[in-house]
Amino acid sequence: MNELDLWRRYQKYLCICPTIGLQVDISRMLFPDDFLDTLGERMSRAFSAMTELERGAEANVDEHRRVGHYWLRTPELAPNPDIRADIEQTIASVKQFTKNIHEHKMVPERSDGFFVVLVIGIGGSALGAQFVCDALGRGDDPMVVRFIDNTDPDGIDRILEELDESLDQTLTIVISKSGDTKETRNGMLEIAAAYRRAGLNFAKHAIAISLDGSSLHQRAVAEHWLATFPVWDWVGGRTSVLSAVGLLPTALQGINIFALLSGARDCDVVTRNPHMLENPAALLAAMWHFARESCDKRNMVILPYRDRLSLFSRYLQQLVMESIGKERSRTGQIVHQGLAVYGNKGSTDQHAFVQQLRDGVNDFFVTFIEVLRDRQEKSMMVEDSVSAGDYLHGFLYSTREALYKNGRQSITMILNELDARSVGVLIALFERAVGLYAELIDVNAYDQPGIEACKKAAGPVLELQRRALLYLRAHRGNAFTVEAIAAGIGEPDSAETILHVLDHAAANPDHEIKLSPDANPFTARYSMS
Repeated sequence: MNELDLWRRYQKYLCICPTIGLQVDISRMLFPDDFLDTLGERMSRAFSAMTELERGAEANVDEHRRVGHYWLRTPELAPNPDIRADIEQTIASVKQFTKNIHEHKMVPERSDGFFVVLVIGIGGSALGAQFVCDALGRGDDPMVVRFIDNTDPDGIDRILEELDESLDQTLTIVISKSGDTKETRNGMLEIAAAYRRAGLNFAKHAIAISLDGSSLHQRAVAEHWLATFPVWDWVGGRTSVLSAVGLLPTALQGINIFALLSGARDCDVVTRNPHMLENPAALLAAMWHFARESCDKRNMVILPYRDRLSLFSRYLQQLVMESIGKERSRTGQIVHQGLAVYGNKGSTDQHAFVQQLRDGVNDFFVTFIEVLRDRQEKSMMVEDSVSAGDYLHGFLYSTREALYKNGRQSITMILNELDARSVGVLIALFERAVGLYAELIDVNAYDQPGIEACKKAAGPVLELQRRALLYLRAHRGNAFTVEAIAAGIGEPDSAETILHVLDHAAANPDHEIKLSPDANPFTARYSMS
């Protein structure tokens, strides 16, 4: 395609959304001119399904739940007045609580105020807030936000080292929708112990965000934590960033949550438009469908040309992959659907993996994200009439051109600026695109059977560990091979798992397991002194 043809294609397929400060250019995706027409009927059904979703239809059929993240930014859409009142009351409570913290009307035991927020959560209870806090944080924020988002002891220790001099000024938010998430529970217990070691009462520094009546909620009430905030069963973890899960940490950091909600709400209006060429979310969904179904491109590379968006690909990994990565269609057919999301940031990617994108396996499409405004103040010129931001802009379009000339496809998204409102737009845009795309490929975007299976998988491993340790404790002073231990507890087929369990136990002082030196792990002996 020559330059004039590309220019005409660009004019035809550029989606301009002035009310939300966004443009989406799909002209570098190599779909034929009749492709969007072929999706017309299916896209109409997808729009109808999204309308029913917003009206309160049961969408998570596995758990018999509605899916109502759209109500979070437009409470008047809620299907009954009680839900609307809950949302509005929670937003008001977040605002008032934040005001009390910032004005030091609520203070910790041994300090004049809270100046650090520690969020303990995992997956949807952390990724959204991490992205927003990193994207919008400033040097003069009233509070610094830190996250524990894993059950990694070393990771917890790193955070505690950072908080060593400020634990007495730290407000800890524990987030678990179910209240039983093990990684979050473990982090909470570790941090509570750190407060005790410092002579502090954890409850006087703690907040819970959970379902009413969950084990976490009950604990917070019984121990008189500072506050509790709700998350509802109709809010999935990966779409919870605009509930208290994301709003409370970001508000405490000093981010304008009302601008965030406003951006999402305005984007919802734009992305309800049934005219595909005027709907950026519909165009994204259509391009994902073209890439995956027509070109067998299973990888979506997110390349934001702005440092503040460097965590966006991590956030999208959960939103897209947990929603779309399904074994079965809604009719039960084996389909193995999914898009793998990865990315870096421009122009770092020029020095990292663009070489493979241009010359390696062509199994992907790229989504470039540009922000037009470089900074609030005027930039210096690093060369004659060229700023650092001009270079960044130049790298984006030269990279896009180099990929296109080698048959690599891409979408380009352009934001006028990066602020709370535009971040809200991004969140809502991809939430809607995921919902529409799921309808096109006939999978349920709102269940997660694979995640539930993985969560349950740790139980049998830990049970084997418990029994192996009991066996060694009952035979203190004696050393056994892993096969002997497996036979001794009646699990000869689980020898490999028991080997991994005991190797981990022996590498740590926690269980007092000793491993005799032996180059061959199958004849090595384990004992408890």
